[in-house]
Order: sequence, then C-alpha cells, then structure tokens
Amino acid sequence: MATKESKKGRKAQRKEKRKEKKGIIGLIEQKTVKTESGQINFSQAVPAKVEEIVGRTGSRGEVIQVRCKILEGYDQGKVIRRNVKGPTRIDDILMLRETEIEARKLIQVKRGG
Repeated sequence: MATKESKKGRKAQRKEKRKEKKGIIGLIEQKTVKTESGQINFSQAVPAKVEEIVGRTGSRGEVIQVRCKILEGYDQGKVIRRNVKGPTRIDDILMLRETEIEARKLIQVKRGG
C-alpha cells in the first residue's frame, strides 16, 4: 500500500511542477477587494493587442470579429481570432480571461447575387 501512496504523491508533485512551468498557477489566483457595498472578485486576465478587424458578425452585426496577438502568459506571441462586443479599433488592448478558445471563422456572404 505504501508504494501506491508514494506513487500518487510523486505524480501530484510532477503535475504541480508542470503547472508552475507553464505559468498556470499564477492565472488561477483571484484578487478580492472589499468595498462599502460588498465584495468584488477580480480574476486574472491576459492582454492581447488587436492586429486586424475581420468583420462584423451576430444577428444584427453588433459583434466585431478581430485577430489579436497575445502579449503575455503561456500563449505569448500566438495570434487568435476573437469576437468582441463594443467599439474596437486596431492597436486596442483586450484583456482576455482565457486564451485557448478561438472564435469560428467568419464566412463572408455576398449580397445580391
């Protein structure tokens, strides 16, 4: 039984080392600030710079699809496609909660034939 427990312990240690190496542990931590009206939780975010505006999407065109370059974190230097709601221009900085999920490619439909 002791060997099984020690194997589990070593496996857990290796897992923690991999997380530290990737920088995942720093991203999980949350900062809590107490105010007069209550408590606010801030989760870590990763900055990304907007490099290209692909187009508008959504049922009414209210969402802008952009290609952005991640500036910090595990995926630093990676260019991903994201959907952004609100006014956005090239060289804006987006604060992304996660950098692993990418938006679907926008299919351009020509109107009138």
